Amino acid sequence: MRYLFVAAAITALAHPAAAPVAAAPQAAPVEVVLANFSFTPEELHLHAGQSTTIHFVNTGSGGHDFTAAEFFAAATMDAANRAKVGGAKGRVSLGKGQAIDVTLLPRAGEYPAHCSHFLHSSMGMTGKIRVD
Repeated sequence: MRYLFVAAAITALAHPAAAPVAAAPQAAPVEVVLANFSFTPEELHLHAGQSTTIHFVNTGSGGHDFTAAEFFAAATMDAANRAKVGGAKGRVSLGKGQAIDVTLLPRAGEYPAHCSHFLHSSMGMTGKIRVD
């Protein structure tokens, strides 16, 4: 038994495990401000496969949302973040003064975004997400 242990130790020293694979670097957080009838910025530019945290903050006088169903459906995220976007709805809903972070791995493409509240998109609450 003692010889087995020594042999295992020698083998481990002779063949060190490969260096751990570093996780993909996370991009700096991106802030999206939902105000009265606007998104700032109007266009998000993200990188495919790079973990990104989007910080949504509502500075408007009432509730708003950021709806981008195709974008959120295509992105990879854990269950907690998927719940923050309403699952298949692909919508981040915020009351006045609220903020929320969503961390995801975006997939390449161009995606529309809008506020789904009545008439908000017709008053300018639209945007685009470009992922390359």
